[in-house]
Amino acid sequence: MLEEAIQSARSDFDLTEKEHQRSVTALAELLLTSGESAAEAILKASAPTAPLEARIAALLADSRSWLLSDPDRTLHIGVIFAMWGEQNRLLPKSDDNETGEDSLVTKMEQLEWATQDTAINWQLYAVDDGCPHHSGSLAASIAKEHRLGDKVTVLHLSHALPAESGPLKNLASVDDSRKAGAVILGCIAALEKGADAIIYTDADNSVHLGQLGLLLRPFVEDSAEVVLGDRKQAGSVLVKEGARWGIGIKVLRHMQRMIGKAIFSRGILDTQAAFKLYQADLLEKILVDPTVFDFSFDTDWILGAISHQATIAKVPFAFIDSAAESASITQGPMTTWETLLFGLAKSVKRYGVADKDAAAMIEVLEEEINGHPDLEVIIDLLPEELTDAGESDFGDPQVMSPEALQTWLRDVLGK
Repeated sequence: MLEEAIQSARSDFDLTEKEHQRSVTALAELLLTSGESAAEAILKASAPTAPLEARIAALLADSRSWLLSDPDRTLHIGVIFAMWGEQNRLLPKSDDNETGEDSLVTKMEQLEWATQDTAINWQLYAVDDGCPHHSGSLAASIAKEHRLGDKVTVLHLSHALPAESGPLKNLASVDDSRKAGAVILGCIAALEKGADAIIYTDADNSVHLGQLGLLLRPFVEDSAEVVLGDRKQAGSVLVKEGARWGIGIKVLRHMQRMIGKAIFSRGILDTQAAFKLYQADLLEKILVDPTVFDFSFDTDWILGAISHQATIAKVPFAFIDSAAESASITQGPMTTWETLLFGLAKSVKRYGVADKDAAAMIEVLEEEINGHPDLEVIIDLLPEELTDAGESDFGDPQVMSPEALQTWLRDVLGK
């Protein structure tokens, strides 16, 4: 029965379909109760040749199995997500809303499933980052009508600014935030409520929060102060809706890896995954004075953790791309990459972790890249040195030095 269920599992997963959410949860339950040991059932379902739904269910079952291993374990977890332009994904799918994911309701129900029959307490913090379509008000109305609505706290960044003190004191207005300001506000609220750990994710359904236990396991068992979801790690499930970038993405990744060597040399390669846990005391230290309030906050916080000599763990997890209304698409992919590169450079300089090559690459970035229009040119071009470059080559100055890249940039940008 178990093997038949695994083999008949879905080969696709639609984030807008409630039935897909119910089906994967039901399969995860079967893995835990099939009569075989949970470990054996999970191993079968997680085989690389197993259907997509089965592999996702295996991760959910692994998470739930660990959470149930000590049902009296008491933890208070704050789960944060920022909202900007999320009015469609917050609502269910309909003829008038084809990209609807019913995402707030889905998150509540996923967390309820993961933690039922345990002593783990969770609270969702949905933070409006100045959304022009009033995502915050919509989220509040959705929560009010749901039986789990008291587990949701809706916040508005605009109501918290200007701040005279605290982590947001250097954020002038909501217009100056690009996600990070909202996430920080959510963290402040969760920490004030006594959260033991903070998890942040995205507003869409790309990350099934039933995977909560995957982050909590190293936090509890290994005293990890930071746990990073890693879509590049063996055992992860990653579904992308297609390549978003041109061939020049290799150039951007080469620059990113060299500038951020202090991060990437530690094997932390998936810095932007929206499934991370920070221990409360450490996060309070990091947020004393955030370097940035934009999309590059992920690397800023990781560098902050490194500066405090924190124990950092990585875990595989399932991620299904929700690209239709992604901010990196609606606001422009190269605008996002401009933010990531310059924000990373700012944080590396702030924490004083640039070696010779990183410092040279930062200088190249700041001298040769005059914003996202230059990146729009670069993304469709590729220097010969990086033609055959792969993951292990990005950031290696022997593959392409900062000086060689500077010469190439000046040539293709007509400088």
